[in-house]
This record gives sequence, C-alpha cells and structure tokens, in this order.
Amino acid sequence: MGKNNLMELTGKVNPLKAFPFAIQQVLAMFVTNLTPLMLIAGMPVLEIPNDVYLALCQNAMTIAGIATLIQSTPIWKIGSGLPIFMGMSFTFVVPLCNIAVQYGYGAVMGTVIVGGVFEGLLGLSAKYLKKIIAPIVSATVVTGIGLSLFGSAARSFGGGYATDFGAASYLVTGFVTMVACILWQVLAKGTKKQLSILIGMVAGYITALCFGIVQFNDFSSIKIFALPKILPYTPTFHFDAILTICIIYIVSATETMGDATALAHGALHRNLAPGEISGAITADGFCSSLGGVFGMPPVTSFSETIGLTIMTKVVNRNVARIGALVLIVCGFFPPIGYFFTSIPTSVIGGVLIVVLGQIFVSGIQMIADAGFTTRNKLIASISLAMGVGFTTATQSEIWVYMPELIKALFAENMVALIFVVSLILNLVLPKNMEFKPSGKEKN
Repeated sequence: MGKNNLMELTGKVNPLKAFPFAIQQVLAMFVTNLTPLMLIAGMPVLEIPNDVYLALCQNAMTIAGIATLIQSTPIWKIGSGLPIFMGMSFTFVVPLCNIAVQYGYGAVMGTVIVGGVFEGLLGLSAKYLKKIIAPIVSATVVTGIGLSLFGSAARSFGGGYATDFGAASYLVTGFVTMVACILWQVLAKGTKKQLSILIGMVAGYITALCFGIVQFNDFSSIKIFALPKILPYTPTFHFDAILTICIIYIVSATETMGDATALAHGALHRNLAPGEISGAITADGFCSSLGGVFGMPPVTSFSETIGLTIMTKVVNRNVARIGALVLIVCGFFPPIGYFFTSIPTSVIGGVLIVVLGQIFVSGIQMIADAGFTTRNKLIASISLAMGVGFTTATQSEIWVYMPELIKALFAENMVALIFVVSLILNLVLPKNMEFKPSGKEKN
C-alpha cells in the first residue's frame, strides 16, 4: 500500500520507504538553495563577519525547511498542500545586491519582510488574479520557466563558476551523473525506478572524488549543534527599495503559480484548484517575511524539484514533509549541512539536464491543451520569442537606455518578460481571430 501511495497526493506512506525520495529532492536543491544568499551576503563590500555568514547559511537551511513544511501542510490559507519544495530565490539577487550596497544588509532584511507581506496579501486575493490569467498565459509561463533553466543546467554541468569552467573533470562527472540517472531509469523495476536521481548523484559524487574536485569544508570551527540566529542585523526600511522589491515579488508570485501549475498538470494530471493557487502564493510571501527576520532573501518554489516530481510522479506530500524536516535538522546541526554543500556543481548539472526538460515539456503539453488556435499560437510565440531573445544574446544592448527599475525587472528575468507580454497580448488581442474563408475564397 505504501508504494502505491507514493504516487498519490494523500495517504499513509511508510517513512522508511519515503525517506530516500525525500533525500533525493533535498540533494537536488540543497546547494542551489544556498547560492542566492552566498551571492548577496558574500559581497566583500558588506564585510559580514565569518561567524555571522555561517549563521546565515545555517538559517537558509532552516527557513527552506519551514517554508516547505508550511507549503505542503497548510496553516489557515497559507500553503497549497502540494509537495512543493521551497528555497532561496535567484529572482531577487541583483536588486538585493544593489540595496545591500546602497543601504546595508539591514535594508535587505527590511525590504524582504515588507515585500513578503505584500505578496502574502496578493496571494489571498489570487482568485481575482486567476480571472485575468488565461490557460494560454499559464502554459506560456510554464514553458518559459523550463527554457529559463536550461542555461543554468549547462553552467552547472561545466563546473559552475569555477576558474577552469569546462574542464574535462567537470564534463565527465556531469556525464557520468546523467548516464547513471538514465540507466537506472531504464533498468530498475517498480518504485525503485523513481530513485534514478539519487543513484545518479551517488555515481557522480564517486566520480568527482576520483577526479579530486570534491571540496570538503573545514569543520574544525563549526559547532555540532547551533540554534538559528534571529535578527542578525537590525532591519531598516527605505521606500524606494521596498517599492522595487514589491514589484519583483509579483514576478515571484507568477513563477510560483507557474511551478504549481506545472506540477499539477505534469504529475497530478489535473488543473490547480483556486485554493491551491492562493495557498502557494501566500506561503511564498509570508514565509519570505519570516525568512527576512532571519536575514534571508525571499523563498520561492524550486523549479528543479518540480521537474523531479513530474519525472518520478512521487507526489505524496509526506515525502515533502520528510524532506522539510531533513532541511530543518541540517539547520540545527551545521556539519550535516556543510557536508551536503560538498556536492560538486557538475553533479548537480548532470541531474538538472535530466530533470529540467520535464517542465518545458509540461508547458508544451499545456499549450496543446489550451488549443493551437491562431490567437494562442500568436500569444505563445511572441511571448517566448521576446522573453528568450531580450534576455539572452542581446540583453546588454537592448536594455541600455531603459530605467533602472525596468532593467532590474526584465533584463535578466526571462519568465517575468514572458508573463507580462503574454498577459498583455491575452488582454488586447480579439477573442476570435480564426481565419474564416469567405464564400468567394471557397469557390
């Protein structure tokens, strides 16, 4: 019974049988969860002391676990009840870095707290948002989310931001990870087939050890047990910074709705319920505010784990709850967390190559379900063309004369641009655009 229930949203699952699937999800997102914080708090100009920096990394694990637990186990109207793993968002990195340089790290905390409340309130009114977001808009956004992640998968595959990016050791490690995932998926039987990502990561990690590219942290200065540090800095509040972040929180809400839609469509084979949309966005916002109290950047749904869920079809939310508890334990026992961070980026890249295409394919399926009408094809094609084109090869030139706020929103955020363009097109294009030949043309 436990095995079958792994493929169902609700139902009892033997914790021992669910644990490997939870660990698989945690491994897929662990390092990426820490990266946005490292990019912001690690800026030399901030001069954050090492003990505070380590405490922030510890907090990142705890908050990701709490947010995941709330997302999968709703409190009032906060949380979707879906197996969505939450973690630190990359969407906010650039604007929060600018805020940190201008006003200090306390301003980062203040803007995250206020902005999170704004998104939480937006989530409570999500039923009105749903009315203007047609299926073709949601489908195009999901497709865009998949497209936006391919570059990061390739970057990770080649070694991330290592000085010797593209070295043979990274490429071979990523390739071994990818092939191991595929072979296990092909050869394993029954429920074990869904553990292909965990097996691939083990194979990749062993390969990385052979190449000597696994970097173990110095555990000598790390406490065995430590409580998360609340208010590492005193929050400060600046109107211009808050306004900027609130606008970007709208983008984050869109991404969360897109991820939740992809999961429901690709793994549960149904549409999202209104309460699930509202709960997902509300959890995104209010959990981000909670994270801000602990010095964290905003949290959001992790597309990497959404893709993994779509691939494995392991949708039981108890798996997400167990994974959440693992993340929380890692926050209280720092050495466990720092061991997980030793996983080389190229191993993560090998996994992402296998996983992330699942979101893109789900988006294509959703576009097909919306219907390949002239109107829908126009909305999807223009939105995707502008989203990809304006944020990749030409981004440095095409946005150069735009206001800083516009650049912060769209220059490096493909999903945000795709959402705005598709939403506008859906609102302004005539509802009936199908070609109807006249009687003369018929003859």
